[in-house]
Amino acid sequence: MSILVNRREFLRGAEALALVALLNRAYAGVPPAQVAADEAFWQKIRDAYIRDPKILNLNNGGVAPSPTVVLDAEIEAIRYSNQLPAYRMWHDLEPKIEEVRTKLARMWNADPECIALTRNASESLQIAQFGLDLQPGDEVLTTSQDYPRMITTWQQRARRDKIVLKQLDFALPVHDLSELVRLYEQAITPRTRVIHVSQVVFMTGQIFPVKEICALARRHGITSIVDGAHAFAHVPFQFTDFDCDFYGASLHKWLSAPIGTGLLYVRKDRIEKHWALMAAPEAMDKNIRKFEEIGTHPAAVHNATLQALEFHEQIGAERKFARLCYLKQRWAERLSKLPGARMLVQLSPEHSGAFGTIHFETIEPGKLVDALLAKHNILVTPIAFPGVVGNRIGPNVYTSVAEIDRFCEAVEATVPRA
Repeated sequence: MSILVNRREFLRGAEALALVALLNRAYAGVPPAQVAADEAFWQKIRDAYIRDPKILNLNNGGVAPSPTVVLDAEIEAIRYSNQLPAYRMWHDLEPKIEEVRTKLARMWNADPECIALTRNASESLQIAQFGLDLQPGDEVLTTSQDYPRMITTWQQRARRDKIVLKQLDFALPVHDLSELVRLYEQAITPRTRVIHVSQVVFMTGQIFPVKEICALARRHGITSIVDGAHAFAHVPFQFTDFDCDFYGASLHKWLSAPIGTGLLYVRKDRIEKHWALMAAPEAMDKNIRKFEEIGTHPAAVHNATLQALEFHEQIGAERKFARLCYLKQRWAERLSKLPGARMLVQLSPEHSGAFGTIHFETIEPGKLVDALLAKHNILVTPIAFPGVVGNRIGPNVYTSVAEIDRFCEAVEATVPRA
């Protein structure tokens, strides 16, 4: 019985994807804010996914499920290559990575020769971090709220190469985005060589003014590295919007591409002198593909990213962002009224998009996570770092208003009153 049910859902998801293209045309010209509140539109998007019916997933930040059409394409390619991998994988499937590269570049307005396909944001950013020639005493500026894996990467370079890592603190919630630019500007010294900045902070959902920070770096001759893990296919932008040197992102987060896909953007004049994380022939020094030299890997994973790109394009970047902001606004405004509740990020779309973090004085984040999962079958994310303690709530395009309301009711029933 379960197999039949799954197959029906599978076919329904494929049919729903075809409707997304029709919806795109039908809603052409309708303001994104208006579409954001149209449950009929988003029900069709929901139908394109197969979800666990027992769990309400509000943790889409770490990794998100793929629409059925993406999963279909990946599985089909895996089966095809498995029949004769030495030929089919390398001869038939691997060359299609160029289609993915070209489409990514077109959609985000970049030169395809600046786009490398990786396995995740961590790999992309570590290529940027480890590939720089830095001397003892050279300084790297980042914040105390940047991603731990990227911090540990800089810390390893500090131990090995004697560079200086400076982690800058800032108060929550941020009220003025220009404060974040000044944060970096005031920390620059003659030894500053790198500014490492998260476009969207994973702890809170805070959107940083990356354009201004990258311009600051450029004026001072400082290398800029942007962590776009939580921004790519979430916050609408194009690479021409900000003049960064390196940009790393995961595609299995807000793009909903197959798990194990990432992107690295490298400014063209930086490619030749930047060391690859895994060695490539000298003849590839000027070639962006030198950053993809990782050995044997499944071509099916990055090839199915094409279907994820099509799905994202059909929804529309502005519509998608408006919907994600709409859902965040709904739960955040309601739960902020609870005694002892405090949002750690402002709700305006300049400050946050799909997700935000809320602090409750009367319950620890981990205990709230456990209670919501055990009693209400709802999955959220605990955030517990020095100065940043709360629960990160991350709906996605397949999340309904009814589910947001169900989540709010569960929190209201769980959080103790002071």
